[in-house]
Amino acid sequence: MRKMATIRKIDFIRDIPGADSIECCTLGGWNVVTRKGEYTAGDLAVYCEIDSWIPHEVAPFLSKGNFPRVYNEVKGERLRTVKLRGQLSQGLLLPMSILIVDYDIVPGEICISSNYIPDSASGVCSKDLVGADVSDPLGIVKYEAPIPASLAGEVKGMFPSVIPKTDQERIQNLSTELEEWKAEKLTWEVTEKLDGSSMTVYIIDGEVGVCSRNLDLKPNKDNSLWATAYKNEIHVKLIQSLSNLAIQGELIGNGIQGNMYKMRDQEFYVYDIYDIDKGRYFTPTERVAYCKVWDIKHVPVFKTDFMLTTETVADLLQKAEGKSVMGDIAGPEREGLVYKCNEQQVSFKTVSNKFLLKSGG
Repeated sequence: MRKMATIRKIDFIRDIPGADSIECCTLGGWNVVTRKGEYTAGDLAVYCEIDSWIPHEVAPFLSKGNFPRVYNEVKGERLRTVKLRGQLSQGLLLPMSILIVDYDIVPGEICISSNYIPDSASGVCSKDLVGADVSDPLGIVKYEAPIPASLAGEVKGMFPSVIPKTDQERIQNLSTELEEWKAEKLTWEVTEKLDGSSMTVYIIDGEVGVCSRNLDLKPNKDNSLWATAYKNEIHVKLIQSLSNLAIQGELIGNGIQGNMYKMRDQEFYVYDIYDIDKGRYFTPTERVAYCKVWDIKHVPVFKTDFMLTTETVADLLQKAEGKSVMGDIAGPEREGLVYKCNEQQVSFKTVSNKFLLKSGG
């Protein structure tokens, strides 16, 4: 589950050229613009990631004097990537007092709820608070764009619990892990992150199903997810595989996310295959080979053995920018890149800041 609001330590603060009233705070790989003097390097603060839905009561200033928007019956605003005086700002910082004063949550309670151990003397564990998830007490959730009617379908049930949902962590949250991966000399498959709708086709004990990101859908040829599975005969190929598998990928094209690729039809591109019986993902090599044998489209692969050497978080975010290979030479700005390890079952994503600014993400 993605942590939308966590306690973080501010690593350092720097001035923004030409700005007198604002400055930039850095937390791991994230940069957030705040009022000058509001925080000091080393302070603990509540960091809310982009795509967070912030209830109006938590941060009424986000509505800028206008009536707040409504999402899932909660008044508030969505956090997006913005540029302020030329400085990229991603997310929102809130003082720790919002937990202690406004929500009557003391640090010791956060430690207990997050399985941390308070200091024996004071009952407070400010050092161990870093990383604690405070999304629930603040009512902060991830914003999900409304699903088009053609994708929604009739619900059969919730997403099967035996299949992991796909949602790689952003590299900005993995500064420590990045250094460990470089030291271990791991190699990575690098693929293009496509901008569409998550789709899973599975077979469990002979029963085939199709899921959106969160729901298991009843068979329906008028539903875009099922129609694509039928068109590509993925359900037939899964039955012939004689294994309990989940094929996961991105449905892109006409009527989906603005159709940035200017496609007339809809197509499914695989980025993961999960072996339900063995409880593991196919390796990148196994996945690509499976798609080739069964004639199923695969997301574009740029590298098969990329090694992290001197790259920083900023370097990897810069690499995320570029044109999508799904378009022509003057194609759309790609959403980003996905890195999957060849030696271990770990992965991460880098989302292009150019894409986020252009798409309002």
